[in-house]
Amino acid sequence: RSSRQARLTPAGTELLREGERLLGEMDAVANRVRRVATGWESELTVAVDTVIARHPLMDLAHDFFEVAPQTRLRIREEALSGTLEALTSGQADLALGVAQEQGTHPGIHHRPLGELGFVFAVAPHHPLAKGKEPLTDEVLLRHRAVAVADSVSRGGGITVGLLAGQDVFTVPTMQAKLEAQLRGLGAGFLPEPMARPHLAAGRLVAREVARPQRLVRPAYAWRDAGGTGGTGRALQWWLDRLERPATRKALLQGHAGPRPA
Repeated sequence: RSSRQARLTPAGTELLREGERLLGEMDAVANRVRRVATGWESELTVAVDTVIARHPLMDLAHDFFEVAPQTRLRIREEALSGTLEALTSGQADLALGVAQEQGTHPGIHHRPLGELGFVFAVAPHHPLAKGKEPLTDEVLLRHRAVAVADSVSRGGGITVGLLAGQDVFTVPTMQAKLEAQLRGLGAGFLPEPMARPHLAAGRLVAREVARPQRLVRPAYAWRDAGGTGGTGRALQWWLDRLERPATRKALLQGHAGPRPA
C-alpha cells in the first residue's frame, strides 16, 4: 500500500490469476453437469480397428463435436481381437471393425459394417513382384511377411495370413504395414481400398496367391447401458450415423476418399 493506492504483490497477482482460473473451471464443471443431466455422456470412448479408414472417422468426430461439444471423445487404436477386448473389458463404449467370427458376448450388440476385400501386394522391387503365378505357400515361405500385431492385452492374440516358420516383421498398425510393404521390407495382404491408389501409381504390385481370396466382414459393436437407464445420447448419435450405408461404406473404403454424406 502506498498512500491511498494499493498494489498487488507478486503473490497477490498469482492468487488472483489462479482464482479466476478456478472460478472458470467451476463454471465449466457446472455447465458440464447440467448438460450430462440432459442425457449426454461426459466421455465416450471408441475403439477403432486398424483397418478402419481414418479420414471418414475424423469427419464423424468433427460432426459429433458440432452437436455434443460437452462430451469428451476418446479414440483408441486397436487391432484384431484387441478391438473387441477393449469393449468387453469396459475400456470402450463402441468398437469399429470387430471381426464377427469372434463370437457373441453377453451384453454386446453387433451390426455389420460391410465387406472388406484384401489384396496380396509387394513393392515393384521385391523378389515376389515377378515370376510365375499363383504364388504357392512354398514360395511365400522363403520371404518375410509383414504382420500387424494383435493389440489384445491378455493371451497371445491371433495372427492372420502367416505361414508356420515364416520370417515375420511385426508392426503396430495397418498403416505401418502399408509403409513397410511400400519399402519392400516384406509382403502380405492389405485392405484393397488402402492399397488401391498405390497399385494404380505403380508403388505396389498385386500378386495372385494359391489360397482363397481373403474377404472379411467387420462389424461395429457396443455395450449394453446396464443400469444407466438406456443408451446415452452420445453413443446413440454414433449408432444413428452408423445406420447410414454411406457412413459404413466410407469407414471401410474411404482411406483416401471424400467425407461420407
